[in-house]
Amino acid sequence: MRTELDRRMDEGLARLSGEGGPLPLTRAALDRFGVEVPVIAAAPPALSYYFAHYCNEHADKTFLVAGLERLTFAEVFATARQVAGALAGELGVKKGDRIGIAMRNSPSWIALYMGIVMAGGIATLLNGWWQSAELDEALRDVECSLVFADPPRAKRLAEVAGLAAKLVTIDDLQPLASALAPVTGLGQAETLPMLAATDDATILFTSGSTGQSKGAISDHRAVVQGIFNYLTQALVMLGISTEDGVSPPAQHATLLNVPLFHVTAEVPVFLQSFAMGRKLVLMPKWDAEEAMRLIEAEGVTYFVGVPLMSFEILTHPNRSRYNLSTVSDFAAGGAPRPVDHVRRIKDEMGGPKGEGAPLLGYGLTETNGVGCGNWRSNYIAKPNSTGRASLPLVDLAILDGNGKPVAAGGRGEVGIRSICNFREYYNRPEATREAYTSDGYFLTGDIGYLDDEGYLFIVDRKKDIIIRGGENISCQEVEAAIYEHPAVAEAAVFGLPDERFGEVPGAVVKYRDGEELTPEELCAFLFAHIAAFKVPQRIWTSAEPLPRLGTEKIDKVSLRETYRALAKAEAEAT
Repeated sequence: MRTELDRRMDEGLARLSGEGGPLPLTRAALDRFGVEVPVIAAAPPALSYYFAHYCNEHADKTFLVAGLERLTFAEVFATARQVAGALAGELGVKKGDRIGIAMRNSPSWIALYMGIVMAGGIATLLNGWWQSAELDEALRDVECSLVFADPPRAKRLAEVAGLAAKLVTIDDLQPLASALAPVTGLGQAETLPMLAATDDATILFTSGSTGQSKGAISDHRAVVQGIFNYLTQALVMLGISTEDGVSPPAQHATLLNVPLFHVTAEVPVFLQSFAMGRKLVLMPKWDAEEAMRLIEAEGVTYFVGVPLMSFEILTHPNRSRYNLSTVSDFAAGGAPRPVDHVRRIKDEMGGPKGEGAPLLGYGLTETNGVGCGNWRSNYIAKPNSTGRASLPLVDLAILDGNGKPVAAGGRGEVGIRSICNFREYYNRPEATREAYTSDGYFLTGDIGYLDDEGYLFIVDRKKDIIIRGGENISCQEVEAAIYEHPAVAEAAVFGLPDERFGEVPGAVVKYRDGEELTPEELCAFLFAHIAAFKVPQRIWTSAEPLPRLGTEKIDKVSLRETYRALAKAEAEAT
């Protein structure tokens, strides 16, 4: 039976996107799949027009707060326009060139992103935790011609022999104008290219089960429509809150506490803020107490992060010292929340009416973060669910191994079809074909089912992926790094349950005859080759060959069960 909140959300959505509403729908063709899907007609065709319109509309409002620096929408746009002029001018960037950003969260990152897409380049978002080899591999994979890096990332890139991309170091600890002066001071193009909806806008990297990150390309229409789908949901909930007597704030504000190279920070947090006139309060590095201080000081109204972040605030010994009552929603994405955390957030955390409402989003890099949402009282009632499909643009399906819908209530792979989906993996046509059904559903790799009210429950994972606090880790990639050590004969990597992160990498290793390393020695080797969050937290040594299936593949299912049980027993014994 439909809940009261669902009824009100559906009615609010109909008012917004129905005939005569401010965000009416039309249809657009997904030509390669032979289907039409809904699009929001009022959305601009490209990010360049989106930035220009809303930075003018909210010109004098504070947009970015970074330490002592406070920047308005107009100031950030003016700097981004200079970046775009230099890129299209002296730097010679042409439409479709891949331009990398390898930096921590900063005003410089944001102005560079804006300038790249305004100049017609493809903003290529590099994982700031990657080590030299990982950065080099990604840059080569998508054929980046230019990369902007802050000093720590620039140092890693400088260690790469024969770096393919031109490297420009940006001292992002300086105020925005000073930090970007080496770029904005270059010769400016008189005009910028006119951009179409189908021009490419971004590349974000995925951690696929094959062990190698893939660059997922999205065009401007996909990104902008993703923004407006989020905006529609936000306006629906704002309308409900207003009906319930909660006055909207003078200006919405949110922490930018997740890395901008992740789709959650990029689309629903950073990019949606332009349309909302929302203030972004930047946190270059996560710290729960600093987050609480900023929430109180800046009147933060919305919080989103991986589940670990809201959990650390919830359980922080100094939480009572801070006023968190301005926060209407404590949202999470990237991984499920434990049920107990959902209920405690509702009971204990701030909010305009004395309770901060929990919220969960489900989306992927390839869907520009758009997928499902579980809101407030609905989330309390069904804390194990990712919620309903995020309307008006998402078409959600549960599919069998042939890409066909399963019977009602049956389990299958979750498929998402919308205008917001990415177009292709860069230079990987086979991987792109495998990612989609013939009628345009992106195959998420998650196994789930829909209940009678259309709520999605994810029960398993098809891909060999570990999700550590919202970071996707390919087991095969970590195994490949372990195998680079000459002492290793066999290795298997799998997820171990963890209270803080949801799950963490674990590994079992068999060494070659006469060879053996301590776990600390193997970890030290791995830290030099892969990002720290990918390094196993537990490593066991096996004296016997690892068990194998009839196909001669290592039997990871039995290994995972064996070592999860062993880890649990060891924890209970301490």
